[in-house]
Amino acid sequence: MLANTLELLKSAQNGGYALGAFNIYNMEGLTAVIQAAEVLNSPVMVQLHPITIEWNQGRIVPACIEAAKAAEVPVSIHLDHSQSVAAIDVALQKGMNSIMADGSDLSFEDNLKFTKSIVDKARQFGAIVEGEFGKLAGEEDGLSVEVYEAKMTNPDLAAEYVLKTGVSSLAVCIGNVHGKYANEPNLDFERLKAIRKNVDVPLVLHGASGVPADMVRESIALGVCKFNVNTEIRTAYMDAVREVITNSMKPDVMPIIQLVVERMTEVIKQKIVLFQSDGKA
Repeated sequence: MLANTLELLKSAQNGGYALGAFNIYNMEGLTAVIQAAEVLNSPVMVQLHPITIEWNQGRIVPACIEAAKAAEVPVSIHLDHSQSVAAIDVALQKGMNSIMADGSDLSFEDNLKFTKSIVDKARQFGAIVEGEFGKLAGEEDGLSVEVYEAKMTNPDLAAEYVLKTGVSSLAVCIGNVHGKYANEPNLDFERLKAIRKNVDVPLVLHGASGVPADMVRESIALGVCKFNVNTEIRTAYMDAVREVITNSMKPDVMPIIQLVVERMTEVIKQKIVLFQSDGKA
C-alpha cells in the first residue's frame, strides 16, 4: 500500500525501530525493495535520486507509486538529495509525497532559505520535506565532498533550523559518510544525544552502508528512525551483472535481471532486520 512517509517515520520513532530507505535506479531495484519488505512484513521507503528523475523525465515515478499501491506492506516513495528545484518540481507533479531538500552545501542562512522554499512548495502538493543540516564527507552519485570540508550538525542550531524551515524530518551529520568508509566509522553519539534533546522531529542518518550493527542499534536507541542505504545495493547489482557475464557463454538479459533482483533483495532483507523494522508492517 502507498504510505505517508511522515506516518511511517512517526511509527518508527514511537516504536523504537528505524525505516530502511533504499535507493533505486530502475525496476529491478524497485522489485527488490518491495520483495524484501513483503517477505519480512516490514514498512519500507523507496528512494529516487534527482539524477534518476532528470534522466527519464520522471517516468519512473508513476511506476514506483503503482508498485507501492499494489504492495502488501506500507511503502512510501521519497526523492533523495534534492538540490535541483527542477527535479523537485517534476517529482511533486508526478505525485511523490516525500522530498529531501539538500541545502547542506550552503551557508546556514542560505540553507534555511532554500529548505523553507521547498517546504512551502511541497505543502501545496500535500508533501513533506526532509532537510539536511551538516555536510557529509564521501561521494554519492557524483556529488563529492572532501573530508576536510565536512561539517557535523551543530546541536545548538538544529532546533532553529527545524523551526525556521518547517521540515518534517532532519538528516544529521555525526561522522557518517556517503559511500564506502575508508576506516572504521566513528559516530559522535554525544552529538546525536544533544541533537535529539533539542529537536523532536524524526532523525535520519545517511551513509548507512558499512556502519557496524552495534552503531546502528545505538543510533536507533538515540532517536534515528530512518537509515539511507545505497552503496551496498549498487555493489550487489554490479557484482551480479559481472558474475553472469563472466560465467555464461551466452549472457542474456533475463538471467542478469533475475540474479540482480535476488542479490539486492538479500542485502535489503539484511538491512531491514538490522534496522528492526521486520514484522512492523
